Amino acid sequence: MASRVPANKPARIKGVSIYRPFVYGSHATPLPTPAPPGTPPDHTHRWTIYIRPLPSSNTTTNTSTVSSQQNLSHWLRKVQFKLHETYSQSLRTVETPPFEVTETGWGEFEVAIKLFFVPEAGEKPLSVYHQLKLHPYGGTEEEREKIKRDGGDVDSKCYEEVVFNEPVEVFYNVLTSGGDNRGNIGQVNKGKGKAGKAVAKLMGGERTAEIPQEGSPYSLRMEGRELDRLGVAAKTVDAIVVEERKKLAEREKLLAELRKGAAETK
Repeated sequence: MASRVPANKPARIKGVSIYRPFVYGSHATPLPTPAPPGTPPDHTHRWTIYIRPLPSSNTTTNTSTVSSQQNLSHWLRKVQFKLHETYSQSLRTVETPPFEVTETGWGEFEVAIKLFFVPEAGEKPLSVYHQLKLHPYGGTEEEREKIKRDGGDVDSKCYEEVVFNEPVEVFYNVLTSGGDNRGNIGQVNKGKGKAGKAVAKLMGGERTAEIPQEGSPYSLRMEGRELDRLGVAAKTVDAIVVEERKKLAEREKLLAELRKGAAETK
């Protein structure tokens, strides 16, 4: 007997994928001398680890307005930050914007960040990992020295996207209604039949799958870098294919000689 689908199972919109971009990273500042009262004597920096929306015209590099952070809370319920075990309460949970943790310390370590979605999503948590940076890195020695002379602030951040494939109807409505859509650009693939027509009607021709260009320092830059990486990878694969074909030809030649030798000895 065929199994029956429960009547209360949420209906999903077929052929639809919606992505939501965000930024995760850290900002570190050297502590002044003397350090603020209560600071452990071996701590050298104050740092903040965070999940934030894409910067907008009213969002600076190192701080985010609450209104911008609320864009994330449309789909993000809470964030857990797993700090180094030497910190008291190393597992920190933040349930309201801004989704960030500020501490002081002296060493760099990897932070595990887990994103929990709103109940309407019906999706499992997403984990990302970030290496906390306290000291200037990358670039040339001159560039790193300039950062130290300018105060020593160190930014380390990554652009990321979470993709919701075939979201349930109630979550689709949450994702596509209210808030500043600039931080909630959705990529929608219209399916065929009634579902596709329903999606088109919900969209109303107002949303787009285009990569945002205004006010976003990440999208086009990251697209360019990804294309460069794909180009390098393609060349590497081509070189491997050529080498493997060469090896195959040599082995086939050797096999043919062995067969010829075996036939002559009979």
